Amino acid sequence: MTDVLGWRKKFGVLAPSTNTIVEPDFHAMAVSGVTSHISRIHVRDQDLSSDEKMVRLLEAIAQEMFFAIDRVMTAGVDYLIMAMSAETFWEGKEGNTGFIKRVEDYAGVRVASCASACQSALEAFKVKKIAVITPYQAVADDKIRRFFSDIGIEVIRLKSLRCPTALSIAEVSEDTLRQHLQELDGDDVEAIIQMGTNLSMLRLADEAERWLGKPVIAINAATWWYALRQNDISDRVYGYGRLLREF
Repeated sequence: MTDVLGWRKKFGVLAPSTNTIVEPDFHAMAVSGVTSHISRIHVRDQDLSSDEKMVRLLEAIAQEMFFAIDRVMTAGVDYLIMAMSAETFWEGKEGNTGFIKRVEDYAGVRVASCASACQSALEAFKVKKIAVITPYQAVADDKIRRFFSDIGIEVIRLKSLRCPTALSIAEVSEDTLRQHLQELDGDDVEAIIQMGTNLSMLRLADEAERWLGKPVIAINAATWWYALRQNDISDRVYGYGRLLREF
């Protein structure tokens, strides 16, 4: 028997319980026959106001993640998406590889990570010099630079928004993000990448590609694109950036 709506694939989506953006973003980019099913990783303390508190939140998520996997696997999902970017970038390329192995060994299905999605997106666009915008604290800057250095990408500029709580990430306005995109841009930058799956930049990235004339990669678009393509689903999706439209 085949699932009536998810007749091509059923994706399980692992997201922090504080995240209000990734679920509607994935639904907006939906393609026929593919369904996504959120499983929330319990975040008990959403304080991100310092480096130490951000590290503490990530440690708590790592402990809670497998409970979220257990719950979503009861829906008979075929594939998992880790819809949190910081966790997958934290220890560079090797850390991402290790994260994927831990999840796949536990769940018995393949998993898409945000780090892998970004790497594949940059390879698709054939760019080597980028600017990055994140909602995180300073502790994440070196981690992100390390990952991109590991895969041969130079981070020319990086803007961290220093959001004080996990919930406040979703409150950053498009006007604020538009200003930061303009500040990050330059002739020395070939593409701009946005981190943080709770930062709403899906539609703005599509718009910004037209007035900046270069790829602007929203993390939720990249991760959804990667999950589709890893499952041999080649549907083009319009309105959410070149990646989903052209590759």
